[in-house]
Amino acid sequence: MVTSSTATSGSTGAPSDVSQELSAFKALTTDEKLGLLWVVYENIGGSITPAAPEAAGPQFTQNLFDKVKGMEESDQMAFMRDLVENKETEDTKVYSTFEADNKLVFWYQLSEGMAAGDVIPVPDDYEMSGATSQVFNKITALDFNQQITLLRYCVVDMGA
Repeated sequence: MVTSSTATSGSTGAPSDVSQELSAFKALTTDEKLGLLWVVYENIGGSITPAAPEAAGPQFTQNLFDKVKGMEESDQMAFMRDLVENKETEDTKVYSTFEADNKLVFWYQLSEGMAAGDVIPVPDDYEMSGATSQVFNKITALDFNQQITLLRYCVVDMGA
């Protein structure tokens, strides 16, 4: 499992070496968070799968992912927004039952689905806002283990 060996910060429980980045992520709007997760996937997505712990895997998340793939694009978008906004729906409750690493795997599956055209993609002309660009730059300045730790903390509190 990829972990951080540093102390944790008080309010978020996140390791102190990523707590500033996590706070900056949490300050973004819903759509900025979704866009940022996509841009991060585009930049480091190929490295995420090998970093996922052996206990995590798509077998735990596949049913929900398949359900999302079968939704209309507007419903897919609503579902992702509901996750980010912690709205309680049948599907966000399912997501909330996943372990932290499986939540990261699920977002990886969503990103792969976007790339494959099975999940509503981020528009081709998407441009990050200034705040989103700042958070992205902070993320890319982290080492790989810190990036995975941060992403895990970004998605762990999503859902119902």
